[in-house]
Amino acid sequence: MTGPKDTEQDIEETVKPSVSGKFRRWLPLVILLALMTIAFSQGLHKQLTLSNLIMQRQDLIGFVDQNLLAALAVFCLAYIVCVALSFPGASLLTIAGGFLFGWIAGGTVTVVGATIGACAVFLVARSSFGEVLTKRAGPFLSRLAEGFRNEGFSYLLFLRLTPVFPFWLVNIAPAIFQMRLPTYALATFIGIIPGTFAFAFIGSGLDSVIEAQEAANPGCASAGNCEIEISALVTPQLLAAFFALGIASLIPVVLKKIRSA
Repeated sequence: MTGPKDTEQDIEETVKPSVSGKFRRWLPLVILLALMTIAFSQGLHKQLTLSNLIMQRQDLIGFVDQNLLAALAVFCLAYIVCVALSFPGASLLTIAGGFLFGWIAGGTVTVVGATIGACAVFLVARSSFGEVLTKRAGPFLSRLAEGFRNEGFSYLLFLRLTPVFPFWLVNIAPAIFQMRLPTYALATFIGIIPGTFAFAFIGSGLDSVIEAQEAANPGCASAGNCEIEISALVTPQLLAAFFALGIASLIPVVLKKIRSA
C-alpha cells in the first residue's frame, strides 16, 4: 500500500530529472549568450575592419611567414569563434584569409572554420529551443519543418549559396526545424565553398589594391585611411552568380514536386 511519503518521494524523483534536464538543455545557450554579451560589450567585433587589416598587414604577414601552421590554426580558431558568437564581418575575415594565406589555403581553412562554428551554433540552438518551438509551431511552420526534414539539404544549400539572409540566421533556422546534423554540416560545407573562395580570391589581390592606394596617397596604409571599400570589391555580377547557384540547388526539389503531382 502506497503512503504519503512514497507519493512525495515519487514526485521529487520526477521533478529532479525534469529540472536537471532543463538546466542541461539551456546551459549551452546561456553560456553562448554570455560570451556574446561580453564580446560585443568590449567592442571586439569593431576590430574586424578593413582599416585594421591594412594597418597590421606587415606584422600579420611576418607572423604568417615565420609560423605558417600556427597562423592557419589561429585563423581557423578565430573564424570558429566569430561565427559562433555571430560577429558581423565574415566576408572581411574571408578576404583576410585570402590576403594572408592565398586564396586556396585561405579559402580552405575558412570553409572548415565557418562550418565548425555554424555547427556549434546549430547544436546549441537545437538543444535549447529547437524542440520547444517545433512542438508549439502552427500548421505553416509544421509544413515548413517537414519540408526541411525531407528536403533539408537542398533548402539549406539554397540558403547558403544565395547571399540574401544573414549567416547567423541561416545557422539557427534549421535547428528550429530539427534538421539532422550530418545533413546540416554537409550542406553548409558545400554551400559556402563558392562564396568563400570568391572572397578569398578577392583577398589574394588586395595587396595590389593597397599598393595602388599607397602610390596615390603615400602613408595611407600605415594611417589606416586608404580609400578601399569591401562593397567596391564585391561586384553585382558576383552576387548574381551566387544567386544563380542557389536557384540551381533547388532544381531537384522542383523536379520531385512535379513528378509527385
